Amino acid sequence: MAGKRSKGTETVALKAAAKGAGEKPVLLSGGNPQIAKADGDAPVQAYIAAMPGWKSELGRRLDEVIVRNAPGVRKAVRWNSPFYGIKGRGWFLNYHVLTRYVKVTFFQGAQLEPVPPGSGKDKDARWYDIYEGEFDEEQMAEWVRQAAAIPGWDGFDTLKS
Repeated sequence: MAGKRSKGTETVALKAAAKGAGEKPVLLSGGNPQIAKADGDAPVQAYIAAMPGWKSELGRRLDEVIVRNAPGVRKAVRWNSPFYGIKGRGWFLNYHVLTRYVKVTFFQGAQLEPVPPGSGKDKDARWYDIYEGEFDEEQMAEWVRQAAAIPGWDGFDTLKS
């Protein structure tokens, strides 16, 4: 059943893509785009297109780095954030727009070398806040390669089946 999506999920993805092409999505607190829950590239691209200012170009570059360094990556939007995962391993990364930066979270970031600097209550997750003009593409590519190769998070569905 690889590559199969339910009719409902596909409809949501198409609506998200159409909304990104026409009417602008609502920007939530901190400028985070409100994009409907959906699977696939279309809702992620709608999210990136709706990211305000310099953050949209950063989103495009992040997406390119992730796709280039995680062969077979799957994409989804949940909780108004793009998620990236590998079938059989789970979700390894998401990002979220905040007022002055974009927060990239690695769900098993404590296992990465070097460990991304941000941490909180979850002992496994680590994040990296990217401010305007401070994107280290080489470091991000290395983290993505590592994160995509280890078991991730299967919280909202199971890329593990």
